[in-house]
Amino acid sequence: MKPLNDNTHPLESLLQQHCPNGVEFRELGELWEKAPKSKIGANQAKNLSKNNGNICFTSGDTHYFVDDYLVNGEYLFLNDGGTADIKYHNGKAYYTDHIFAFTSQKICLKFLYYFLKTQQDYINKFCFQGTGLKNLQKNKLAQIPIPIPPIAIQQKIVEILDAFTELQARKKQYEYYRNFLLSFEELQRRTDMLNGGGLELVRLGEVCEVKRGVRVTKKNLTENEKYPVFQNSLTPMGYYNQSNVNANTPFIIVGGSAGEIGWSSSSYWAADDCIYFICEKSLMNRFLYHALYNQQHYFLSQVRRASIPRLSQDCIKKFQIPLPPLKVQNDIVEILDKFDTLANDLTNGIPAEIEARKKQYEYYRERLLSFIVKD
Repeated sequence: MKPLNDNTHPLESLLQQHCPNGVEFRELGELWEKAPKSKIGANQAKNLSKNNGNICFTSGDTHYFVDDYLVNGEYLFLNDGGTADIKYHNGKAYYTDHIFAFTSQKICLKFLYYFLKTQQDYINKFCFQGTGLKNLQKNKLAQIPIPIPPIAIQQKIVEILDAFTELQARKKQYEYYRNFLLSFEELQRRTDMLNGGGLELVRLGEVCEVKRGVRVTKKNLTENEKYPVFQNSLTPMGYYNQSNVNANTPFIIVGGSAGEIGWSSSSYWAADDCIYFICEKSLMNRFLYHALYNQQHYFLSQVRRASIPRLSQDCIKKFQIPLPPLKVQNDIVEILDKFDTLANDLTNGIPAEIEARKKQYEYYRERLLSFIVKD
C-alpha cells in the first residue's frame, strides 16, 4: 500500500480528474426509493419464524427467517422507532412494521450504508422525536446531506470497508473458538476421551511458582543490549545485558498496564512490576499462557485503580485454571497457536491488516469530505 500522504495515490487522481472543484452533496430524500410499509409486528414475525428462509428484520439485533418477502435486491433497513440501527441486505427480505426500508439507483447503496453508519449519532439526536419510544422523523432524515463522489471512489471505499469488516469478523471468530476450546466443558470432554479421568481446577500457586521480578533502573538499560526488560507494560522499557527468566515463559504485568498477559519467545529480564511463572511438569507454559490470556478480563477487573494501577500477587496465586492431561494441553496449544499467529502477529496477522485497512479508509474518508463543493 502506498504512503497515505502520497499525492499520487489513486484516490487523488480520481478526485482531481472527476471533481477538481469538489464533491457534490445531495439530500438523502433525493436519492432514496421507499419500499412498501410492512403490515406485521414483531410478534407475528416470530410466529412465522422458520429454521431457514428469507431474513425478516425487526428492531434492534433481532431477526427471524420466514417464507415470504417484501423486497428483493439491495436495500437499507432502519428502525422506525427507538434509535438508529442501520442494516444492509442484498436479496430477498421481509421486515416488520417498525422498520423503514429503502433502496436507491442514484448511488452505490453499500457506500450509502457505510456513510450513514458514520452518521448514526446525528440521526439519533435529530431524527428521532417523541416521548417514550421515539419515532423516526423521515422528513428530517431526508435532509441529511450525502456526498456523491465518482462511482469508482464509492466502489473503492466499499471494497476497503468490506475487507475491514471481514477481518474483524475473523478476529471475533477466533476469540469465540478460543473461549470454547478453553472452557471447562470442552477440556473435560477431551480428558474423558483420552483416559476417562476427571478434570480438576487448580490454583496457580499449586502448580507453578508465581515469582515477582527484580527492579532494574533505566540508566542501566540501552537499546543495544540483548535482553528485553518488562516492567509496567508489554512493551519493553529497554534492554539489559542479562536475563532472569528463560525464553517461552508467560508473565503478567502488575503495575501500570496491570492485568496484561505477556509471552516472550526469548529470554528476558522481569522487573519488579512483572510477575512470571515457573510451571511444574504437569502444566505446559504455553497452555498456561493461553488460559491466562483467555481470562485477561478477570485480571483487569481485579486491578486496584489508584495513582498507579496495581494487581496483587495473592490474587494471581489464588486464580484457578482447569488442568487437563498434558496430551490435551498440547492439542489445545497446537490449535490455538495457529489461530494466534493469524490473529495477533504484529507483522502479518489480522490486527496489522485491520489497522492498515482502517488507516486507508480514514484517508479516503478525510480526502472525500475535504472536497466539499463551495457555493
